[in-house]
This record gives sequence, structure tokens and C-alpha cells, in this order.
Amino acid sequence: MKTVSILAALGLACAALVVYADPAAGPQGGHHHHRHGGFAHLLKAADANGDGVLTRDEALAFAAQRFDAVDANHDGQLTADEVRASFQQKRAERWKKLDSDGDGKVSLAEAQANAPRLAARFAKLDANGDGFLTPEELRAGFGHRHGR
Repeated sequence: MKTVSILAALGLACAALVVYADPAAGPQGGHHHHRHGGFAHLLKAADANGDGVLTRDEALAFAAQRFDAVDANHDGQLTADEVRASFQQKRAERWKKLDSDGDGKVSLAEAQANAPRLAARFAKLDANGDGFLTPEELRAGFGHRHGR
């Protein structure tokens, strides 16, 4: 039973991290990650020996690494607060990458340089038509797909 619990927790950690593993998806949650080759990228990253086959040991090691990254106090358990804090940290990192000039908004040029898929949807997401995307516009533009 302990093995099942550990595997379930590791799987949950990986699933949670898949949600925000794609920095090009935007700062508000890594949506569409599974539709743009992100899962294949994740599998490739987990394939430690690069042979194109993911073994159980590779999957468990990869999951454990991701779990440990979220387990802030290293007690071998994930709390809702740790998961939330990890999401917030990743969201902030993605935003910093997108907003390369640090002005609190993303221009089309920044999107083109840092997140081409986001740039392709820029005009649709720019709700007020000011030529910039804010975190609020991204949440509004993508949140409807996730019940937000």
C-alpha cells in the first residue's frame, strides 16, 4: 500500500507540474501544454539515457525529482500550500521571461521573442486593444477553458 501511495503522490506531482511546464503557454497556468507537444517534450526530458524509451525507473526518478522540487520543507509530503507556492513561483518565472523589459506588461515584440504561440493569439487576447497583454488579460483569455 505504501508503494501505491508513493506512486500516486509522484504521479500527482508530475501531473501538477505538467500544468505549468510550458513557459511559452503564458504566465497564468501552462494551458494547452498537452496540445502542443509539451507532453512529448516532458517524456523526452524524463528519458534519462536518451534511447527514446521511458522505463519505469526513469519515470519514477523524474517524478521524484519533480516531487522534491515542490516539497519545499523536504518532509516527503506535499501540502496544498507547497503546491500553490510552487505554481505561483513558476507563474512568476514565466511572467518574468515574457515581460523581458520588466514593465508589467507584454508587448507583441516580447511575445514574438519569448512565446511565439502566445504572439499568434496576441490580438485576440489584448482585450483593450492597447498593444500590451497584462496578467489579467491572460487570465481572462485563457481562464474560461479552466473554469476560472
